[in-house]
Amino acid sequence: MRSRSNGPDQSVTATTAHEGSVATTVRHTDKKQKPIEIRDSGTPSLSRSEVNVTNSWPEQKNEGNVEGDEECESQLSLQPSRVNPFATKQDNPNERTPKSRKPPLPANRFSNSKYIIGRDKKPKKQPKERGIYPAIEFANHARLYSHLKIADLQSLVLYLLADGLGPQWVAVTNRRGIRRVVVVMVPGLELDMFTGGTQIKMLQNNTKRLRITPDNYYPIKLKSDQIPDALRPLSDIFSHVWPIMGSCDHNGGQYSRVYSPISAMLTSPIPRNHQGKEMKKDTNHKGPIPVNSRRFQSKPTAITKYLASQVEQQEYDFVVHPVWFSTPEAKQVASERRKGAGQAVEDGWVDSSVESLEEGNVPEEEIEQGSVTVGRTVLVVDCEMCKAEDGTLVLSRVSVVDWDGKVVMDELVKPDAPIKDYLTQYSGITAAMLRDVTTTLSEVQKKLMAHLTPQTILVGHSLSSDLNALKITHPFLADTSILYPHPRGSPYKQSLKFLAQKYLSKEIQKGVGGHDSVEDARACLDLIKQKCERGPQWGSGDMNMEPIFKRLARVEAPKRWFDYSSKHKTGAVIDWKESTHGYGNQASLAMHCKSDQEVVEGIESAAKGLVTEQDHKYGEIDFIWGRLRELELARGWWQTAKAADEEAVRQSALTRLGVSSVEDVDLSASDLGDAVARTVKDIAKIHESLPRGTAFIVYSGTGDPREMHRLQAMRQQYQREYQTKNWDNLSVKWTDTEMQALSQACKTAREGIGFVVVK
Repeated sequence: MRSRSNGPDQSVTATTAHEGSVATTVRHTDKKQKPIEIRDSGTPSLSRSEVNVTNSWPEQKNEGNVEGDEECESQLSLQPSRVNPFATKQDNPNERTPKSRKPPLPANRFSNSKYIIGRDKKPKKQPKERGIYPAIEFANHARLYSHLKIADLQSLVLYLLADGLGPQWVAVTNRRGIRRVVVVMVPGLELDMFTGGTQIKMLQNNTKRLRITPDNYYPIKLKSDQIPDALRPLSDIFSHVWPIMGSCDHNGGQYSRVYSPISAMLTSPIPRNHQGKEMKKDTNHKGPIPVNSRRFQSKPTAITKYLASQVEQQEYDFVVHPVWFSTPEAKQVASERRKGAGQAVEDGWVDSSVESLEEGNVPEEEIEQGSVTVGRTVLVVDCEMCKAEDGTLVLSRVSVVDWDGKVVMDELVKPDAPIKDYLTQYSGITAAMLRDVTTTLSEVQKKLMAHLTPQTILVGHSLSSDLNALKITHPFLADTSILYPHPRGSPYKQSLKFLAQKYLSKEIQKGVGGHDSVEDARACLDLIKQKCERGPQWGSGDMNMEPIFKRLARVEAPKRWFDYSSKHKTGAVIDWKESTHGYGNQASLAMHCKSDQEVVEGIESAAKGLVTEQDHKYGEIDFIWGRLRELELARGWWQTAKAADEEAVRQSALTRLGVSSVEDVDLSASDLGDAVARTVKDIAKIHESLPRGTAFIVYSGTGDPREMHRLQAMRQQYQREYQTKNWDNLSVKWTDTEMQALSQACKTAREGIGFVVVK
């Protein structure tokens, strides 16, 4: 037994014994506290009068008459500096405690639980707090190693609504309480509007490699007293503004284009299925499932599913048939464009006799069951050209085959201009072949038009070049260069020879005598047949992607999430452009608007389930994507649209807003402030109209794209002229200087911003 005096009014007595001894006693005495005795005789025992020992341990030192000192002294071990009152007495330092007797561990001195001697009990789990309002907040503990991308915003959407992985850059509270997601793209907003832009300007003008620090990756807190008046309403909605980077096409550190910010949000990766998981386990297999694998699941598809839309036709430089334009304004814009480009009827062009798109439909009773042609007549066209003295390409041969591969038409054409180069190594045409030819282009047009009906589909590879040479238009077209896209996307195309080798195991164009247009047409026919037999994914350069609406449609919605529509998640596209043929094709609802005000109203109606169409009520939409474009238009970032319908809407908006149509003119500070204030007001209206529990995401998509667009157009013109002209005769020249400028312009154009909040 040991006794130690701690002062005139304090004493501590500690008695220890081996297992089986009488007792272990710890005694504390002072003037303020009655003696407390804790006895251990093998079984823990505490009387009701005994107080909570842990509560008598102060967390800081006291001066003078200190209870904490005597409490700590009671915990001293047999060592001079520490005493464990619960350890057995060891008079012999070499004697060990028996293994059957383990000294109990002290309880957590900072907890509120009583000090229980004996076996430690696992603390009970605290029940999760219910009723927590959902939130998406900046995760202070997050460590970012690169800029956020639009794909990260999409991953957040998929995490909230589908089967996506949880984000690492934000903390999501009560995910199940978030009932819908609204995403609004607002081109024209820039980070330098919030930061002053000094650092941004410096980085853009630096030609050396930029050194990016982790601070550039993190969001900036919005403070109303530190941002312009036009932007202050955003600080009442969002807490931070995030730098968001778009994806670029680059090679060797040189950037050549910025991928669509719309596609980055609305096209999602396909989750790996069981087959993909098994192939991933196979250490000998690398990359995705090959398209020619026997395990590829064929999905026979009608050829009408592969017809080029109006947008695709204009994107790939087709002269669009007038039947595609639904409004008088759009038809007028298209007519003026054709006259300006020398593609009008007065210039020798011919439009096929189709009065409406509905004329192409075939009655169900006339369609053979299981037929991929669905009653349509399919003609495959291929043309050969020669180079005229002025450098242009002129028609020299046209070949047409039907669905069975039979030759319908094969004509040599007398050029309407003197020939400078017959391009025999490519066209197979020689001067001797054309010496006695008298068939003119107009005669060929008449012969071909005799085969074209409203139910005829024209097929070809790079079909726009053939139809431009023939100077004809037709509404129903299928282009294998679009259906078998290049891995790098438009404007790149895979050659017919390469596609025949890869998918048909066939060698074409291997003779020294040049191409054979009949052989090329039949190869193209085999490709379109294979596409119809195998399905849309066959030959697709992006077989691992799908529309986000299709992925959401596979997710079953909780019963409380729908009232009128399907039991699966629904989506909507509310945009300025026609959405039924593009990304909105897979959406439950697609709305075409002509102003930002209509977009605001459309988003409110879709979020509240107020949209009714042909006696069908959609109910509350789970995922809504919309776009505000008036700020983009005011800043000159909305370039001239290829689609006549879209261009007509753009011109109407320019007139209504009183904005100059010149794209490279910057707004004054006051005009820019007014345009920003209008757009911010629309964002606030959308937020105010959303039901509670709605995740609201705003992203700009890109930065200023004007210089990038100018240089890209310059490069395309150079590539066209380079094929037919000498270097000295080129109107534009493309060197490493222009390539470096384009790369820098792409870096500027990919810089965007984003905001995230839960209403």
